[in-house]
Amino acid sequence: MDKLTNNANQILRNRYLLRDHKGNIIETIAQLFNRVAKFVATAENKNKSAWENRFFQVMNRLEFLPNSPTLMNAGTPNGQLSACFVLPINDSLESIFTTLKHAALIHQSGGGTGFNFSALRPKNDMVTSLGGTSSGPIAFMKIFDTATENVKQGGKRRGANMGILNINHPDIESFISSKSDKNGLQNFNISVGITDNFMMAVKHNRYWNLINPRNLKVIKKIKASYLWQCITEEAWKTGDPGLIFLDTINKHNPTPKLGDIKSTNPCGEVPLLDFESCNLGSINLSKMLLENERETVVNWTKLQGIIHLGIRFLDNIITLNYYLLPEIESVTKTNRKIGLGIMGWAEMLFMLEIPYASKEALTLAEKLMKFIQNESYIASTNLAIEKGQFYELENSMHYLNMKLRNATCNSIAPTGSISVIANTSYSIEPLFALAYKRVGVLENKTQIEINKTFIKKIKQFGYWNKEIENCLYTKGTIKDVKSLPDDIKKIFETSLEIPWNYHLLHQKAFQKYTDNAVSKTINLPKKTTIKEISEIYWTAWTYKLKGITIYRNGSRDKQVLQKCNFTTTNDCQ
Repeated sequence: MDKLTNNANQILRNRYLLRDHKGNIIETIAQLFNRVAKFVATAENKNKSAWENRFFQVMNRLEFLPNSPTLMNAGTPNGQLSACFVLPINDSLESIFTTLKHAALIHQSGGGTGFNFSALRPKNDMVTSLGGTSSGPIAFMKIFDTATENVKQGGKRRGANMGILNINHPDIESFISSKSDKNGLQNFNISVGITDNFMMAVKHNRYWNLINPRNLKVIKKIKASYLWQCITEEAWKTGDPGLIFLDTINKHNPTPKLGDIKSTNPCGEVPLLDFESCNLGSINLSKMLLENERETVVNWTKLQGIIHLGIRFLDNIITLNYYLLPEIESVTKTNRKIGLGIMGWAEMLFMLEIPYASKEALTLAEKLMKFIQNESYIASTNLAIEKGQFYELENSMHYLNMKLRNATCNSIAPTGSISVIANTSYSIEPLFALAYKRVGVLENKTQIEINKTFIKKIKQFGYWNKEIENCLYTKGTIKDVKSLPDDIKKIFETSLEIPWNYHLLHQKAFQKYTDNAVSKTINLPKKTTIKEISEIYWTAWTYKLKGITIYRNGSRDKQVLQKCNFTTTNDCQ
C-alpha cells in the first residue's frame, strides 16, 4: 500500500474506521479495505477468495475507491452502502413528513438525498380540507434543512440534500433567493429545474406562465428574462441556485417507460427516478500512467482492468446492500444503476505535461471517457451473461443495442473525501491551488494540501528554487514567477487562472461519454460579473449539459478551500 498522507489518515480515523461501543478504533486501514473486499466478494458465485483479493488490492493500492457509505458500512450489520437517493414529495402533509422520516434514516446511514418540491402547492394557496392556506415549498424545505442539521450521515457527518423547484412554479422567485442571506438552507444545494421552452422564452423575451401544481391553472405571467436575471444575480451573490436541465436529462433517461426523472442526488451527477438509489466509485487516474525516462503515457491496459473490476464491484453492492425501504430496493434492483467515475484528472494532466486549458486536454478527456464508457458497457454485458440482465432492459433505451446488467454505468462524482484518501485531485476539477487549506472539516479542523506531483515535475524540469517554493506556500500559484517559461506556467495553472470556457468544455467533453451526469463546479475569480454568470449558464444549456453549478471565489462567508497565504514556508508544512 502507498503511504497514506496525514490528511488521509486523519479522515479515515475520524470517519471510516470501525469503533467499539466505547468509541475506540478497532481496525487498521488495511483491515478496513479487507472488510469491504471480503463483504463485496460474497456476491460472487465462485472464486470468492480470488475476487476478495482483487477487490482488496485495487483499494489498497488506491487505484479505485467506492463511495463513502460503502467504505464505512460494508460488512457491518444492516450496512447501507449507497451514496445517493431521490425521494418523492407529493402535495400532502402525510407525503411530506413520510419523506422527511425516510430522508432522516438515509442521512443517518450515510447517504444523501435529492428532492423536487414542485408538486407542492404555492404559499398562501388554499388548503380545502382545513379551510386554511398552504405554507409553500420553501417553508417545508426549511423543516427538512433543520432535520438534516440534527441527523449526521452515518453518525459521522452532516447530511446533504438537493432541492429542486421547477421554473414554472408560482414560488420560483422566492426559491431563487432562498439562500440570499447566506445563512438559510445550509444543508441544501438548490437548483432550478429548467426546460427548453423556458430557455427559448428567455431568448425571445417572452412572458412565462407560472402554474399552480394543485389545479394546473396559470396564476401569473412574468417575463422569462426577469427570472433569468434573478437566477444569475443570486448565483453571482451566493453560488446558488444552480440549474438542472430537465429536458436534456430525460432525453437520455435510460428507462423512460418508468417515468420522467425529476431530481438528482445532492451534487447533480446522478439523475434518478423516485425511490431510486445509486452506488458510486472512482478510478484514480494518477495511478493509470506508465512512466519511463523518456515519456509518461496513459496505461490503457491497466485502466481497462480497473474498469472491469470497478463495474463488478459496484454491481455486487446492489446485490448485497441493506435497503432501508422496500420501494428503494425494488426500483434499485430493477434498474441496477451504478456510477463508475474518475478522480485525479488534474494530476494526470500534470504528469503528462498537458495544460488543463488546452485542446490537447479536451481531446484526451473525450478519448479517455469514451474508453471508460465502452469498457464499462463491455463489463456490464459480461455480467449480464454471467448473472442476468437488468429487469427493465427490454423497456429501456439499451434494448436494441446491448444486453446490459446495469441501466447506467458511469457518473462523475465530486470525490471529496475519497480524493483526500487517495491523495489525488478532485474528480475532473483543476487544482484549486498548488498549496491550499481545507478549512472547517472534521469537526472544524484545518488541513493543508501541498501538491507533491507539482513539486516532482518542477524538479524534473530543473526549475525548483527558493522563489518557486515561496510562491507555492504563500500564494498557491506560480503565475508570478518571472524565471519560469510561460509554457511551464501553463501546465500548472490553477482553477481561478483557467478561463471559464475551459471549465465548461471539460464538463462537456466528459459528459459526452457519461450516461449519468458530471458533477463539476465552475470556479470563478471574485471579479467575475453577473453578465459572465449569465453567459456561463446559457453556454451550459447550449452544450447540452445536464446541470451547471458555479462558485465565485469569496461569495460565501465560509469557504472550505482557501489558499495558504502564509508568510513563511514553515507555516504551511
